[in-house]
Amino acid sequence: MGESIRRLARDMRRAVREGPEAIARRRRARLAELVEHARAHSPYYRELYHGLPEGADDPELLPVTGKKALMARFDDWATDREVTRERVEAFVADPDLVGHRFLGRYLVTTTTGTSGQRGLFVQDDHCLAVHTATGLRTGAGLSARDVLRTLARAGRTAVVTAPRGHFATLAGPARAALDRPWLGRLMRVVPTDQSLESMVDELNRFDPASVAGFVGLLTLLAGEQEAGRLRIRPALVIPGGETLSPQARERLATAFGAKVRAAYACGECGFLTSGCREGWYHVNSDWVVLEPVDADHRPVPPGQLSHTVLISNLANRVQPILRYDLGDSVLMRPDPCPCGNALPAVQVQGRAADLLTFPAEGGERVGISPMSFSTALAVPGMDQFQLVQTAPTVLRVRLRAAGGADADQVWQAARDRVVHLLTEHRAGHVTIERAGEPPEQSAGGKYRKIIPLPGP
Repeated sequence: MGESIRRLARDMRRAVREGPEAIARRRRARLAELVEHARAHSPYYRELYHGLPEGADDPELLPVTGKKALMARFDDWATDREVTRERVEAFVADPDLVGHRFLGRYLVTTTTGTSGQRGLFVQDDHCLAVHTATGLRTGAGLSARDVLRTLARAGRTAVVTAPRGHFATLAGPARAALDRPWLGRLMRVVPTDQSLESMVDELNRFDPASVAGFVGLLTLLAGEQEAGRLRIRPALVIPGGETLSPQARERLATAFGAKVRAAYACGECGFLTSGCREGWYHVNSDWVVLEPVDADHRPVPPGQLSHTVLISNLANRVQPILRYDLGDSVLMRPDPCPCGNALPAVQVQGRAADLLTFPAEGGERVGISPMSFSTALAVPGMDQFQLVQTAPTVLRVRLRAAGGADADQVWQAARDRVVHLLTEHRAGHVTIERAGEPPEQSAGGKYRKIIPLPGP
């Protein structure tokens, strides 16, 4: 697969050098090819695309899909008739098979199901090669000093994640270790089911050159680094899985003295974007179609926040993901990014499904985005928060104060900020409760900042 990765990376760099039209030309050709492949080999898409003209290279011609529809038609969705839900479910039920090749040729990953339904995703070597090549195209923007720091630590990478399961954060490193044992020795999964003290001890012993994990967990570790208990000097910190606020980015960079390259990706498309030093996510638009849209799936112009976003992964031929409603609210940058990356850039405000809605004082309903709460709760001494809507007008606030901070003062500051935000949105009558329990992790190790009231 090494030569394939190098060839793909060369083409990706050439596409950027040649400019937007070259990128668009590749994207249109790959979309048209994948649509025809899906229609020829997937009963689901053959039915969905009945009547679609041949050579369709405009995504707006395609019907919208989503996790619920695809998982319901799992066997008909896959283009390989040997890939069935029964076989995949049996495979992921065995934690000892994480990273191993399903049917001798595929990588299988799962999502945690925090959005209401677990995803099961199958990828072939070509899709994985595209993923790796996109990383080679952009790199991490490391300075000479960063490179020396990386070499001094032999390029060791620590991934702070769930201890067991076929999650992408586990399956990817496990596959790399199985395919290249020498690479496996340079990677360490730091499980999140142990105490914070144990995680700190393990990281201190491993002394990684880069650290990856969910934003909430890395923020906790930043607190340990600030307190002097964690003593690592990575060149690169890679937060993912949750929206990264500017305040959290700055804290991670300062605490670790490292470059912070946030990743906006998903189980449906692991190479969706590459983060930059300016805090934007650059879309790998020669291999991905990303469409910010409103609630009726109509295009939203750059500079305007979308209701949701549709993605098409142009590399996955086993489970074609085409005009897939991801549920995230994004804003497309209307002008060139100062970082110099010519690929289109987006910022992510959080999942539309995580929007908190309350009855307003006038009788109608108002919604408040996850990013608004993240900004409001950037208070001194706050390590982590989690908002749980337990009733239409009740919001339970789980907090974890930083070491040495006065928990009561942190709570009072947080409560005042939340009350102010709610009042601004005409929802000042909402009851704010202080939770006795700390923020809770999902099965995959993620701390969801917002847990809305369950739907009917």
